[in-house]
Amino acid sequence: MSDAPPPYPGNQTKGPEPQYPPPGGQPPMQGYGQPYGQPGGYPQQPYGQPAYGQYPGYGQPAPAQYGQTTVVVAQPTVAMVQQFRESPVHTKCPHCQAEIVTATSYETGTFAWIICLVLCFVGCWPCCLIPFCVDGCKDVVHSCANCHQTIGRYNRM
Repeated sequence: MSDAPPPYPGNQTKGPEPQYPPPGGQPPMQGYGQPYGQPGGYPQQPYGQPAYGQYPGYGQPAPAQYGQTTVVVAQPTVAMVQQFRESPVHTKCPHCQAEIVTATSYETGTFAWIICLVLCFVGCWPCCLIPFCVDGCKDVVHSCANCHQTIGRYNRM
């Protein structure tokens, strides 16, 4: 397992790497290919100068000559439309500005009258009055528990 791998099939006799002259007839760089810190190695950056690949001022606070800018992000307020259904809701009363849970009451509406008429046409004379007694057929009125003003209404039809 410690033997060297077999030579590449396309190049049976591998010789030394060819040495090409530098482009444009420039003299070769001194210390090219030498590790850092060795004599003749890569030149070290002077203290306070950015090294290769670093931008001046990157990750550092802005110089004192530049003014500080404060960015204020204003988020728009979205008014939520309260949906009134059969159950009481927690809301703010537009009349007295109090945070309340609405009080609900039931009133006869269009849906109760339509059910009554359908039952009459079918011939259920005494049963046609049932929709006026069932809360599930009536409209729901939401009022403020504090000032007793009507806030909203849920119509079934």
